[in-house]
Amino acid sequence: MQFSSPLLRGTLIKRYKRFLADIVLDDGRTITAHCPNTGAMTGCAEPGFTAWVSQSDNPKRKLGFTWELAQTPAGHFIGINTHNANKLVAEALNNKALPQFKHISRWRAEVTPPGAESRFDFALAEDDTTHYMEVKSVTLARQSQGYFPDAVTARGAKHCLELARLANTGIPTTLLFCVQHSGVKSVQPASDIDPKYADALSIAANAGVQILAVACEINEQKVVINQSLPLIL
Repeated sequence: MQFSSPLLRGTLIKRYKRFLADIVLDDGRTITAHCPNTGAMTGCAEPGFTAWVSQSDNPKRKLGFTWELAQTPAGHFIGINTHNANKLVAEALNNKALPQFKHISRWRAEVTPPGAESRFDFALAEDDTTHYMEVKSVTLARQSQGYFPDAVTARGAKHCLELARLANTGIPTTLLFCVQHSGVKSVQPASDIDPKYADALSIAANAGVQILAVACEINEQKVVINQSLPLIL
């Protein structure tokens, strides 16, 4: 996923009201950027972090800047735009960049399986078989270990249990953790933050849900899925 225009570099002052971030650009301007992340952003939004923003020329937008990337003092890039996780997976599916899904002939986004209560990010098709996939963006890191979630997520636990129910009926299902943090080397559930989610994830794994984690190459020019990561369940 290439950024459509060069990102502007600055320093984060603060993130507040969930959707707003004050940033001092390297050219001296202080701006308020849209923050496309509703999560806790633990370890991603520390004052003083380098921030990379895109600029829009759409006159109808209330805020002309969007915060796209954070960069830690150690130099690790973090893709804070959670909307990009699904875009990255869609691009990887189209490019046959996910080895487990090279056989997929087509896919649809935002699909509710018949009789299900949850809508999933992707329905993958091969011949007459439909495979349902849910994608989660991982940005919480402790040292080189990635964790999900970064806040309690009843919706995420529901997704796990619904995937497990489908798997128990013989329908192929996948939960894919898209890691948008260049310093993360493996992924595991954040059981200290949300033990109910960790339990639901374990139920999904035991039911036969395929659980995967992928890493991204991230810099100020692009974000692209580039390798698999080990899981600790």
